[in-house]
Amino acid sequence: MDNLVTARLVLHAIGVSEAERIVTGEPDDAARWAPGYPSEGDVFAAKRFLDTCTNIGDPRPFGNYEIRRREDGHAIGGVGFHGTPDENGSVTIGYGLIPSVHGNGYASEALRALLAFACARGVTCVGGDTTHGNIASQHVMTAAGMQLIAEDEKLKYYNIDWADSTANTDARS
Repeated sequence: MDNLVTARLVLHAIGVSEAERIVTGEPDDAARWAPGYPSEGDVFAAKRFLDTCTNIGDPRPFGNYEIRRREDGHAIGGVGFHGTPDENGSVTIGYGLIPSVHGNGYASEALRALLAFACARGVTCVGGDTTHGNIASQHVMTAAGMQLIAEDEKLKYYNIDWADSTANTDARS
């Protein structure tokens, strides 16, 4: 499966063996993990990916991607889908970075690439959520073209819907 490449990042689609190494925290000889990777969120996402592979089958290309910096190849986080598109063509996404790279625009760059990838494969809507206090994540989704659509006592919900031509243009830029 091909990697997704941006100006500063490579989004590498992980397979079962890579997900297993993320869960155990034991890189292979080829892996280049930045200090702090994998985070708790990366381990959670890798476990969900492995469960999906066991119960439903490999969801790729709608699986998890390791975020790697192009400049040094180090893994600094993850971005991915919470499953394959549903019957309406909708998917949910998640992402996270190790704390040492926060504030560099990597999460927005990775999310924009994932949204463009989804749009090009016929996905009609992508959703995500974050807690009220996670202002950085709210900025990431907004910067990637997603819009706040609802909130409850715990979470804020964002999406991008390609039935709206303005959202479609934003995701491809």
